[in-house]
Amino acid sequence: MKQSKLTTAIFLSLFLGILAGWLFPEFAVKTHVLAEIFLRMVKMIIAPLLFATLVVGIAGHGDVKSLGRLGIKTIAYFEVVTTIALFIGLGFANLFKPGVGMGNISTAHNGLSSIVQSAATTHHNSFGELLLGLFPTSIFQSMAEGNLLQIVVFCIFFALAICAVGEKAKPVVDILNSVSAIMFKFTEYVMYFAPIGIFGAIAYTVGSNGILILFNYGKIILSLYVALGAFVVFVLVAACKIVKISTRALIKAIQEPAFLAFTTASSEAALPKAMSIMENFGVPKSIVGFVMPTGYTFNLDGSTLYLAMAVIFSTQLVGHPLTFEQQLVIMFALMLTSKGIAGVPRVALIVLAGTLTSFGIPIIGVAILLGIDQILDMGRTTVNLIGNCVATVVIARWENQFDYNKMNNFINTKNLKLATVTNIDSVKDDITSEEVK
Repeated sequence: MKQSKLTTAIFLSLFLGILAGWLFPEFAVKTHVLAEIFLRMVKMIIAPLLFATLVVGIAGHGDVKSLGRLGIKTIAYFEVVTTIALFIGLGFANLFKPGVGMGNISTAHNGLSSIVQSAATTHHNSFGELLLGLFPTSIFQSMAEGNLLQIVVFCIFFALAICAVGEKAKPVVDILNSVSAIMFKFTEYVMYFAPIGIFGAIAYTVGSNGILILFNYGKIILSLYVALGAFVVFVLVAACKIVKISTRALIKAIQEPAFLAFTTASSEAALPKAMSIMENFGVPKSIVGFVMPTGYTFNLDGSTLYLAMAVIFSTQLVGHPLTFEQQLVIMFALMLTSKGIAGVPRVALIVLAGTLTSFGIPIIGVAILLGIDQILDMGRTTVNLIGNCVATVVIARWENQFDYNKMNNFINTKNLKLATVTNIDSVKDDITSEEVK
């Protein structure tokens, strides 16, 4: 009942946000603070939750050899899938040509935000700097900055040390198990504020750009969403079929966190709920605890696909056509720079600005995309979430640890709950007022 009410509230806030942005734009622009507050609440959860779940997930294996095998399989799967995502984005960008003919659009109302300007000068793409950036000088600094890549590296070494120590480290694992449970409950409380944050985000987007922004930028939006849809159908659905998992059942199971990811444009907001669902769906806790957090560093399928399209869009916008070889070089660079993207709104623009600058391409495309990034981010973030959920199933099946009985029980339980609610509503309709008395 709580989940049903929250979902209804999210739908209502989404509608009211669009309405407020359309009818009261001056007021709507000021509601952006509501979205920022909610996202800050989410960010304060993610570091301790990620640390606890990832360490417990890795240490739960106990066997370092088994862990090494799991890690290799996980990274191999991530690299294959994200590479396919990059090439799908490249293909659709060349097919739809969303940037052609848009050079006359005025970007004065958008401007370049300070975050984009700083990104163009501080983001680096060299392999050496990327490698150096993997290793934190302080885990507390990494947590404060929200650097998921560094947190993951620290957690891996910390968990390996726990495995090596053995029984003496059991109290630490127990504490982290408790911290994980506490943070999941903490997340549940924060999610009650989701409708308020969603209202602020949607109202601000429509209020600051106008309702017609959806039509003016329809070509860009359509291009991305068609490409994301093609990726889901031809890659994620195919992966589910290979491991003999019902795609419909999986999508139905994760529909609530997927909708939360879509409306908030934040993968992190939906992470705790998605992890809990995947455990109930039949994926072992140890695999969920390792694959899901790692996926938010190495397997953001929607974001990598978007980056490929955004780079080509930016070159089309300024009349700077690229040869096929040049596009391949940029795709290779994105394979590196897209790693470590935090699953939070607007961070993909930072990587985009840095990549364009590195190749001498004007970043005016970033300024244009900034105005509608909320709409674009909603789609790519949802695909990020679905992609990571599918990854947990694939890896669990690859390790021969997926519990099909648990999956069937989970599906049957959800169907039984739905049937029970429907029957209760039918009985209520049949009861007359005299019977009620």
